[in-house]
Amino acid sequence: MNDFLERIVAKTRERLAQELPPDRAAAERAARARPPHALSAALSKDGINIIAEIKAASPSAGPIVENPDVEGIAVEYRRGGAAAISIVTERDSFKGSRDWIARAAAASGVPILMKDFVVEESQLVRGVAAGASAILLLASLLDARQIRELIACLDQFTCDALVEVHDERELERAVGGGARLIGVNNRNLRDFGVDLATSERLSKLMPADVIRVAESGIKSRQDIDRLRAAGFHAFLVGESLLRQNDRAAAVRALTQP
Repeated sequence: MNDFLERIVAKTRERLAQELPPDRAAAERAARARPPHALSAALSKDGINIIAEIKAASPSAGPIVENPDVEGIAVEYRRGGAAAISIVTERDSFKGSRDWIARAAAASGVPILMKDFVVEESQLVRGVAAGASAILLLASLLDARQIRELIACLDQFTCDALVEVHDERELERAVGGGARLIGVNNRNLRDFGVDLATSERLSKLMPADVIRVAESGIKSRQDIDRLRAAGFHAFLVGESLLRQNDRAAAVRALTQP
């Protein structure tokens, strides 16, 4: 784990130590109120499946959209044809909030992926209770056994796990942990450089039956076509959409010839 991840994980653990125990009953109610495994269903459809992201800031880009209009952005994404919406909930480095999940879900009606730095099961239960249809797991923070256990926890709530990898070793952990949705982050969290060839390289090593999601560095339809040729089913796009004046049109530009 590099210094950037170590700092975020340390702050996450400090925050978790101060939180009340998660409300499992609330998570069970939330799970019953939404379709089961909604993200995997949405990303399995034919065509170009965009996961459009809402985040306020990032360590690489700095401020992106301060105090974002979560409902307004979510509606724009839905109008543009996004298959799902990703919400970055980490507070310190990304200035996010778990409260945004329910707001985006209510406004858009599409599956919501919670992106955070998950290190323990309590975070999953809180995310499900907040309304998430899926939760990101980082193979850079977890071994295969931990990934398998956290997926099993999410399965109890019919919630999907998107397991993110960046290199061959992390992909091996994801596959060993039974990941059914695997995302490739094209951004190197050591130096924040972006290379779409990361997705192309790792796609060749994935089991045939996994849903493949390309993440980071996607800005144009040409990028989408390149990654589709490498076998990807879905594409997580954040900063390049958030900075547009017409976000609905920006999503459509990625999905239409």
